[in-house]
Amino acid sequence: MIQTITRKENQTILTGVRWETYQALALDLAENPSKKLIYDQGRLEIMTPLPEHEVNKRFLARLVETTTEVLGLEIYSLGSTTWSRKDLQRGIEPDECYYITHEEIIRGKLNFDLNFDPAPDLAIEIDITSSSLDRLSIYAALGIGEIWRFDGQELTIYVLEGEVYEIRNHSQVLSILSKNDILKFIEKRGQMGENALLREFRQWLQKQK
Repeated sequence: MIQTITRKENQTILTGVRWETYQALALDLAENPSKKLIYDQGRLEIMTPLPEHEVNKRFLARLVETTTEVLGLEIYSLGSTTWSRKDLQRGIEPDECYYITHEEIIRGKLNFDLNFDPAPDLAIEIDITSSSLDRLSIYAALGIGEIWRFDGQELTIYVLEGEVYEIRNHSQVLSILSKNDILKFIEKRGQMGENALLREFRQWLQKQK
């Protein structure tokens, strides 16, 4: 029987949710960006992103996309696509996710099976309100290579080594970027317009090449 165990302003946790129910909800809400689902072996978290969440995810996404453009790297952007595996009874929707290293392998692909296809190389995770589920363990189980997790103040870069994440000072998939570099540009957002800041970021990247 489904039970509600946690309810916050923008977050609800349900238990006793069958895989089929989760999959049906994920399909029904696929076109609704105002809801995010995280599933972990019968527990379902439903989140409604707040404006602070959306601002941070889009800015980090633009940093990633600008970096790949300046470096001449191909990228396959899949936004908040749902990634799941029935055999693990786990599923998650990153705030943004990308194929970069494996872009050529999956170029143009629209249907994925993580039992056979490589997982995304990079996911962005904004955790302003703190999830009640262990998102990192879900990401690790699904094999997503790198996570940028931002809590509104601190950025943490996680790189998957074997079955667990290690905290790194530099991105592995975009090695030109360090945690401090990314934070420096995040902290400048209140001082200048976003496009102006992205132009400055682009100029900075050109000097690092």
